[in-house]
Amino acid sequence: MALLDAYTDGRFGLSFELFPPKTAESEATMWATVDDLMAFEPAMITCTYGAGGSTRDKTLDIVEEVHRRHGLPVASHLTCVGSTVDELRGYLRAAIDRGVSAIVALRGDPPKGESDFQPVEGGYRYASELVAMIRGEFPELGILVAGYPETHQEAVSPEADLENLKRKCDAGGDVVVSQLFYDNADFFRFRDDCDRLGITAPLVPGIMPVTNFNQIKRIASLCKAKLPDSFTRAFEAAGDDTNGQFEAGVEFATQQVRELLEGGVPGIHFYVLNRSPATRRVLEQAGCGPRKA
Repeated sequence: MALLDAYTDGRFGLSFELFPPKTAESEATMWATVDDLMAFEPAMITCTYGAGGSTRDKTLDIVEEVHRRHGLPVASHLTCVGSTVDELRGYLRAAIDRGVSAIVALRGDPPKGESDFQPVEGGYRYASELVAMIRGEFPELGILVAGYPETHQEAVSPEADLENLKRKCDAGGDVVVSQLFYDNADFFRFRDDCDRLGITAPLVPGIMPVTNFNQIKRIASLCKAKLPDSFTRAFEAAGDDTNGQFEAGVEFATQQVRELLEGGVPGIHFYVLNRSPATRRVLEQAGCGPRKA
């Protein structure tokens, strides 16, 4: 199935994002998560690509095994960080050989300890360059690109950020997956801005259900996502109660997903952090329960 087919002709493109685990125990949890979430019939599973390509082999192991076990389309992340163009081509050839049907094409964050992104000699500076290479040399691959409802933190302005997204789509990006956000107004405003600029690729919101307030404060600070007052008040009311925090996070994400569905989004991409309980509850409570056998 072509990537765009997951979002057209009335189909709803549900997808889940994994990351390469570091221990045998966490890997077992990840596979249990995958097995659990298959009940929701996702269109695709994606897996992140470690900083500087540090987990590239593990990433390919995971997506290959997901594809083998479940026959599901799989996508690998790929960044420009630390790789020459020839090395990127080598990764793409290996990915195709291992069953990957799409790439999440990203510039990537600067290496740890560096504030500015600098390409290696013979590498790419922009994600749009990576997208154009994939489209031109590996046309069988679908391409997902990142969008930022609250503007990328390195962008000089929201307008410049949108222009950059349009360049990625014009270069061959099939689908835009958004960075996580917690105020749907930001997403819908972003969608309107994309429409005005002529970005026609399906725009898929990225959702991360929260189960631990300290964790999400750290993650949100890294990507500069705003936390609405209603969100923080619900977690403050839960205090140190682990179950209370879980329920507060599930309730907030459920309402967020319901509003997005009512707003006509073509799919939802869940950042599941290799665990399924919160995502499962959100999908069930939002009316997207698992299909019955």
